[in-house]
This record gives sequence, C-alpha cells and structure tokens, in this order.
Amino acid sequence: MRVHVLQIGYGDDEPPAERVARVADLVAGQRGADLVVLPELWAPGGFSYRTWAQHAETIDGATFTAIAAAAREIGATVHAGSIVERVPNDAPPSARHRGPQGRGLWNTSAVFGPDGELLATYRKIHRFGFGSGEPVLMEAGTDLVTLPPKRPEVTLGLSTCYDIRFPELYRRLLDAGAEVFVVPATWPLARVEHWVLLGRARAVENQCVVIQCNTAGTHAGVRMGGRSQVIAANGEVLAQAGAEEEVLTVDVDLDQVRRWREEFPVLADRRL
Repeated sequence: MRVHVLQIGYGDDEPPAERVARVADLVAGQRGADLVVLPELWAPGGFSYRTWAQHAETIDGATFTAIAAAAREIGATVHAGSIVERVPNDAPPSARHRGPQGRGLWNTSAVFGPDGELLATYRKIHRFGFGSGEPVLMEAGTDLVTLPPKRPEVTLGLSTCYDIRFPELYRRLLDAGAEVFVVPATWPLARVEHWVLLGRARAVENQCVVIQCNTAGTHAGVRMGGRSQVIAANGEVLAQAGAEEEVLTVDVDLDQVRRWREEFPVLADRRL
C-alpha cells in the first residue's frame, strides 16, 4: 500500500477558501497513491476556534466536495482530514439532531473512495481544550468507525488528534478488525514529542500500522509541530516529516502486520 501523507502548512494570512483550492490541487497531484491522508481541521484552522462557527459546513459542503473530486481524479482512497461539521439548515431543531448539548457542531473527518464516493465519517470522540475550544463549542462523537476501503484491502481504524492519548479507543478499534490506524491532527510544537511517542506506543501495543498526519505553520498564534509519521506494526518508524509543509510517500507492507502478529503473538495473551 502506497501512502501519501500531506502535512499541510498554513498561516492566518491564507483565506480558507484559497487553502481548500490549493490543497485540492495538491491531492490531485498524488498520482500513484493508494491512500492519501490530510490533517485535522486544515481548512478552518485547528486553533482558530473563534471562527469555527463561521466556517462550519455540512459533509457535502465545499471542502469535502473538492477533496472527493480530487480522489476521483487520481483514483485513490483519500482521508480528507476533518471539518467543523454543522447540521444542515433544513434539519429539525431538536436536540437529537444538534447533539445532546444542542451545539450542532462536530469535528468530523471523512474518507472518500477512488470513485469519489463517501465511504465513512468519524466525529471526534475526545475533545481537546480543558474547558475551552472543542469542549465548549462542539459536540463529542460517540461512534467507533472502521472501514475496509475499496482499495487497498485493509481495515482502517479512524481517530483524530487528541484521541491518541486514550489507548482504550485503539483497543476497541483493534477488536473491530483494524490493522491500520489513521490519525489526522493539529498538534502544537509545544507537545510534539508526545505526538511522536504516542504514535509509536499505539503501534507497538496493538501491532497495527499508525499513519499520523499533522499540520505545519502557525495559526491563531500557535506554532504547529509537524513531525507527521508512519509507524510499522512492530514500532519501526518508516518515515517522519520535519516541521514545514511536506509530503511523505511511504510503501507499507500490509502482510508484515499479519506476519508480525504471528511471529510475536502478544495479543493472544490479553486478559482484559
């Protein structure tokens, strides 16, 4: 499986609409990829929470529509990163449509197939902010999401950024059949070593490939950490980006996941 990890760099001076067009063109240039991965909230800005509501959109809005078209153009599965999802304007105003807290906004990622078809969406379960940002403005997701894309033949487990600090989520994804974890993020430079360490930990403890796609640049006054990486199921770092915008191209041996689980069958010894 050839994976292209697109570590997008941007600042507050780039309007979101221009960034969507630029990134869609970048995705459309990733010919030869089986799987392309984008970061979390790359269009509205991961720390630009004061304008999240302003830039919120539906799943069929401009951002995902542009990335779906690019996926179709190159014939690859594309994890489009995430958007600030809002409920459609014609949705009933009931709490069940707007979430239990009635906010009507979610941090939602999407995966598109090689034909541009929407394969899955995932609403981020663990909200980052310690009482501000996501916990105040957004609803928490509740559903575990795995999917076998049309190409390649592997089961992906979906999560987003802060989720990676909660290992129990990845055990559940493992038990649901995941062999590859895909983790888009907006992870700051101040804690980037945690990002690197936690990715390797999730790979080693679950014997899964981990694909982490972070953001570069500075936005809303916060310097991003970069260091996107692809980790093999045995914990080997297959590739790691630097601090600036960069595309990682990595060939992942999916058979190695199964071989490693057979050679070192630690998962069979689980008691909990």
